[in-house]
Amino acid sequence: MSVLVIGADEITPIKAVLSGLGADEVIHWDARKKSSVNRKTIPCDTDCVVMLTSFLNHNTMKLFKSEAKKRNIPVVCAKRSVSCVYSEYCKVFGLKNEYECE
Repeated sequence: MSVLVIGADEITPIKAVLSGLGADEVIHWDARKKSSVNRKTIPCDTDCVVMLTSFLNHNTMKLFKSEAKKRNIPVVCAKRSVSCVYSEYCKVFGLKNEYECE
């Protein structure tokens, strides 16, 4: 499974969690520059998009969420904390959840 993570500067702990949940490849876009993000499209082999909402503006989220919806790619929206990413990922994919995100 290939996962695209959008937002934040450093996602090493999140990569570890996603790998533990079955992600073979984790691609990360920090989304710092609005102009460069608006020219990007979700890679063809992406199976899931994770948006770290604490680090994204609304227009960027809307852009990638609508693109993912058109291509039937599941979208996980979470804060940057590892437990929130884990919890929201479990909700989207119907996995057993050990944590609850607040």
